[in-house]
Amino acid sequence: MHKFYGILLGVFMLFTSPTFATERFTTELNITVTNIDTSRGGNIVVMIFGEEGFPKNHALALLTATKKVLSNTMVFTFLINQPEVSIKVLHDENGDGEVTKNWTGIYPKDGLGFSNDQKIGLTGPPNYLKSKIRFVAPKSEATISIIY
Repeated sequence: MHKFYGILLGVFMLFTSPTFATERFTTELNITVTNIDTSRGGNIVVMIFGEEGFPKNHALALLTATKKVLSNTMVFTFLINQPEVSIKVLHDENGDGEVTKNWTGIYPKDGLGFSNDQKIGLTGPPNYLKSKIRFVAPKSEATISIIY
């Protein structure tokens, strides 16, 4: 009987351990990017972030995909192995992979979009906590509208 409880405890610990949960979690995330101004040309860059680096440090993005602008709505598909992330979409008109500022040097010239409909405000870009989305299903969808 003690052996049974030992096995049961071992299985419980395996399935509830943070390591198991992180390694085993995977969802297919389809991101629909809308409101793309096709007259501007360039690329659409979708970046998936954990808390670190969001939204300014593109080098710390967990996943990135870039596609040439072809229509006013585009779909990107990612396999995500974390239960929550934040998403940033950049309409990179000049292809340098960075956000170009307008004449003020403060606000972006390039179009941007963030998960949870977050926007750039007077206090700066959105933070991770307000932008994060959680996944519970093997397939998830998000729609992000670009704001110019």
